[in-house]
Formats: sequence, C-alpha cells, structure tokens
Amino acid sequence: MSRPLYSRREADRHLGERCPKMAVFIERCAPFRMPFDPEKDLFCYLSRAICYQQLSGKAARTIHGRYVELFEGARPEPRQASVMSIEQLRSVGLSNNKALAIQDLARKSLDGTLASRASLVRRSDEAVIDNLCQVRGIGPWTVQMLLMFNFGRPDVMPVTDLGIQKGVQVVYRMRKLPAPDEVLARTRRLAPYRTMAANYFWRAADTALMA
Repeated sequence: MSRPLYSRREADRHLGERCPKMAVFIERCAPFRMPFDPEKDLFCYLSRAICYQQLSGKAARTIHGRYVELFEGARPEPRQASVMSIEQLRSVGLSNNKALAIQDLARKSLDGTLASRASLVRRSDEAVIDNLCQVRGIGPWTVQMLLMFNFGRPDVMPVTDLGIQKGVQVVYRMRKLPAPDEVLARTRRLAPYRTMAANYFWRAADTALMA
C-alpha cells in the first residue's frame, strides 16, 4: 500500500455536502498533498514515533538519526533493541522514559504481545489502538497517527490534538477552544472521511497562526 485507501476528491465532496462551513474552507484552501508514510515495518514506525514525541522537528530528526545508527544497516529492529542498555539508548539523546519505551516496544514485539502489521491492518481502529497502547509510551494519539498516515484509514479524528481543536475553533468560528468531547460532537457528521477533515483542521490552525 503506497497511498491512502480512499479518494480525496470523494472525501472533499462528502465533507462539503455535510458541512457548509467546511465547504467554504475547502473552497478557499489551496490544494495540498495528503501526507502519507508508506513505512511497512511496525517497529521502525513506532520507535521513530517515540523518538519524535514532544520534540521540535529538527531536534527530533537529530535524535532519531543518531538512534538508527545504533543498528546494523541503520535499520531499527526489535531483537537488537531488546539487548541495548538504557545507557546506550540515552547516549543518542533519548530521555529515560523514551529509552524504557523502546525497550518495552522491543520486548512486546518479540514476545507476541503486539500483533503483526499484517494482522493489525485487518482489525478495527479501536482494536489497533487497544493492541498498541499496551506499549509503554504509546497512547491513542500515536496510534491514531499510524492509522491515518501509515494505514491510510479514512475516518480517524484525533480529538485530543491541540491543532485539531484549534482548527475546529477556526472553521466553526468558536469563541473558546473546544474540548475533545465537543470536537467529537462537531465532527461526527463528517464521517466516514474524518481523516481528511482532520487535515483541513490542521491547515486551518496553521492559517490562523500565520494570520
């Protein structure tokens, strides 16, 4: 799979029909490329996500670059990660919590706690979240990013994401930043293309910050 499993044109049409305010924003919004990450190796994807958590892009790229160099062929894999010490992982700039999270990810990848990617792509969004959130340091938001940008799922709305909340506030011209449950209520009618809607909300938030 090298692209999302849905048509952007169909998604745009649906969003515009279901929500006039979204239709106005889509009309004003310059075309943009839908981000998609075709990484097939689940351990590589999730360990990179752990490296990037709560860091700016440049800092995260630097640390992740050092992290991958710890592995043969600069390709992270669970068996080698499982025998790395906390000190070795921290030497590349990872925090103690992130080092522990990568160790836990490696162990759970090897002992079968985590399903394979081939198995996960056949499961519901909720089942994927339940399985992967067994790993220390991986929460629903991280798994939602996987579902959206790696699995290509069409109907994911990460309601706890601050950028999403800000974008909903901008598009719907709300005075206050909406809470997650309000974001969910506001966007429920946009199903089954809430992934595309989420990308518009992020764009709306960026536009507002640049205004």
